[in-house]
Amino acid sequence: MKILLLSFYYRPDIGPGSFRAQSLVKALVEKRRKDIEIDVFTSLPNRYQTYRIDSDEFENNTMIKVHRAPIPKHASGMLDQTLAFISYAKFVLKGAKDKEWDLIVATSSRLMTASLAAYLAKKKNIKLYLDIRDLFTDTMKDILRNHPLRIVLPFFRLMEKITYKSASRLNVVSEGFISHVKEIAPKHELTVFTNGIDDQFLNIKKSKKSDKNNLPIILYAGNIGEGQGLHNIIPFIAKDLITIAEFHIFGDGGRRTALETKVTNFGLENVLIKNPISRKELLKEYSKADILLIHLNNLSAFQKVLPSKIFEYAATEKPILAGVSGYAAEFIKKEVPGVEVFNPCDSSDMKLALKRLLAGPTIINRKEFCNKYLRRNIMSQMANDILILHEKT
Repeated sequence: MKILLLSFYYRPDIGPGSFRAQSLVKALVEKRRKDIEIDVFTSLPNRYQTYRIDSDEFENNTMIKVHRAPIPKHASGMLDQTLAFISYAKFVLKGAKDKEWDLIVATSSRLMTASLAAYLAKKKNIKLYLDIRDLFTDTMKDILRNHPLRIVLPFFRLMEKITYKSASRLNVVSEGFISHVKEIAPKHELTVFTNGIDDQFLNIKKSKKSDKNNLPIILYAGNIGEGQGLHNIIPFIAKDLITIAEFHIFGDGGRRTALETKVTNFGLENVLIKNPISRKELLKEYSKADILLIHLNNLSAFQKVLPSKIFEYAATEKPILAGVSGYAAEFIKKEVPGVEVFNPCDSSDMKLALKRLLAGPTIINRKEFCNKYLRRNIMSQMANDILILHEKT
């Protein structure tokens, strides 16, 4: 059995797309150890401009061959991301030209990777399994609301429709996505295989609360973009908490400069913004933190998402402060103990939620949640779903 897997991000790059794709490949190999070959077409590590990792353009591990596209440097802006994807698409099309596979699998946050997979599946007349990790047109509708580029939205909606309908099987990472996808492809049966918790987070060292002489540390780790909206809340809440808490932010993205500018202008010494770090180093920072922060911008598109970070944070047993709404808020309140939810971009509501967390327990027992959402189990089920699709005539 030969599989082509497309994922713009893959190990050793960091980020949810990379971790998910790597885990899925591992699960597929474990299911079919003797008769499976997987070609992974991805890009050289590039998720963050300030976090560079050396990696070979080609890696041959017997059953898994990884082809990495060299792409231009980018700072997560629309234009440079577009140019980066064009380089990736050219690389994939060239590499796939004379090769044959039994099935194509694509895990895609941005629509373009899914559309590229759909094009190849049609050209080679093989089945396509799509793993949808974001609703691109839904997000862009909000982001481009007052931007001249909003004129391209009808084109992207048409591309989304063609892409989804061409898939033999569709999976979404959030139940909140179902209504959107069903509206476009009503005849498709959907599965929901969420993100999950990797084993390395289950053994994180559990430190005690910070020394009384130090301010509690509120940690955020991840992308600093328009979707997270940190620039719309951190400077304002930090100003109110100057003698109450410190914010340690690890990450990069298109709105990092906006956040740094506001922090500097406000003279906030209790906000530390640092470059992305490896997972190994991040585990140490989680151990030092008192509270972990999740935040999504106050846009209607984010009513449907389920942040991958919630799974990683939950494994630490640390209290979590979550500025989310819609499905994410519902999921967290139902599934994850030790979390205080507040309205996105609402510093007053965040301050009240933080006060409740600081008065509560410092270590939260989430064993039931962790057992339920182990990534290796979720990806094992997803691998089964992919193999079943292959076996269908």
